[in-house]
Amino acid sequence: MGASGLGSALANSINLSHLTLNLQLKHGNKIGAIGGSGLGSGLANCINLSNLSLQLGWNKICDEGTLGLGYGLANCINLSNLKLQLGWNKIGDEGTSGLGSALVNFNNLSNLTLNLYYNQIGDEGVSRLGCALASCINLSNLTLNLQQKQFI
Repeated sequence: MGASGLGSALANSINLSHLTLNLQLKHGNKIGAIGGSGLGSGLANCINLSNLSLQLGWNKICDEGTLGLGYGLANCINLSNLKLQLGWNKIGDEGTSGLGSALVNFNNLSNLTLNLYYNQIGDEGVSRLGCALASCINLSNLTLNLQQKQFI
């Protein structure tokens, strides 16, 4: 059941305005694509979220899971504060683009921390993410960590 089960539970929490979720455990949780997508599906119903912190580093979410997570987050249009810790997840250009697709919906976003360090993000993913960030017109605080072992 794992992260997908948690996503199912979140789907019923439509009045939730603040959520901090820490599923980051060095060398531990092994949340994969199905879990990442499941969390995204659940978050898609949390349309009243204004503050969200997801700590999902050190998992195996990869591009497919990140796309699912981004798809769900795209419905959270009331977010003003977002912190995503997705370091060490084997995310590439496609997954990064999926997150960017969600960001373009966040007109109220003022604070963003996006940690994507030690993934497999190349020039294309960084470029698409930059274009998405340009649409966040109310962003006043941005922390962006894209440190990679090497850009692909």
